[in-house]
Amino acid sequence: MSIETKASVLPPKGKPKWLRVKLPTGKKYTELRGLVDKYKLNTICTSGSCPNMGECWGEGTATFMILGNVCTRSCGFCGVKTGRPETVAWDEPEKVARSIKIMKIKHAVLTSVDRDDLKDMGSIIWAETVKAVRRMNPTTTLETLIPDFQGVERHLDRIVEVAPEVVSHNMETVRRLTREVRIQAKYDRSLGVLKYLKDQGINRTKSGIMLGLGEKEEEVIQTLHDLSEANVDVVTIGQYLQPSKKHLPVQQFITPDQFDKYRRIGLDLGFRHVESGALVRSSYKAHKHIE
Repeated sequence: MSIETKASVLPPKGKPKWLRVKLPTGKKYTELRGLVDKYKLNTICTSGSCPNMGECWGEGTATFMILGNVCTRSCGFCGVKTGRPETVAWDEPEKVARSIKIMKIKHAVLTSVDRDDLKDMGSIIWAETVKAVRRMNPTTTLETLIPDFQGVERHLDRIVEVAPEVVSHNMETVRRLTREVRIQAKYDRSLGVLKYLKDQGINRTKSGIMLGLGEKEEEVIQTLHDLSEANVDVVTIGQYLQPSKKHLPVQQFITPDQFDKYRRIGLDLGFRHVESGALVRSSYKAHKHIE
């Protein structure tokens, strides 16, 4: 079923007050911003204009994207460029590890574009990056927000072998809207990835969904049930915001009360952590998810 703009759920003319973001401030933020600019470090926090950048940096957390900035998939919600990716930079693991060291990051989140063009789908660089970060920053904890690697177990095993403190893979949306929102992804394949990681011994698994694409409350609750049955530990729930006019439109802005309702439902289902709010993103309060 396609996403349509219906009269009853027309996107509001302006963002509601709970989506207004304060400019990042603070000594730690200013210090890290200076280092990022001085050494031309690549963080998804800055390139993605994350609304929580100041808060996360103030707590010693930052997110880094590997395997380039061009994705082989063309998801309707994502602002990352789509096309033919560049050749893999095999020195990237060392560069990322060095950036984390320069910024004195306590907890690093690694993410990447999808690289369906590669035989290993990027899993080797993923594993080498974790190893490099550990070697150069032995006290830094890690979360890896990975693609689905098309569900291929030998690629997932490379992540399992390096054992990040948290392994995350986002569902992004409910089952009915997956084909429209994540064109080349599959709902059950993503659930299978999360369950496989847990079954192979990953201590803490995590997933996230975004709201406002036309999903119904019962569909969101069903997705939470599905994640619970896959033994996922941590869930993040946030508001979808349209990156450009070419992307899927916002169907509705979810109220703070509704986000809080989903948080309570998630906790009742047994998740260790549920971050639910309009400005919540995948790496929001990520350092707390290893406690």
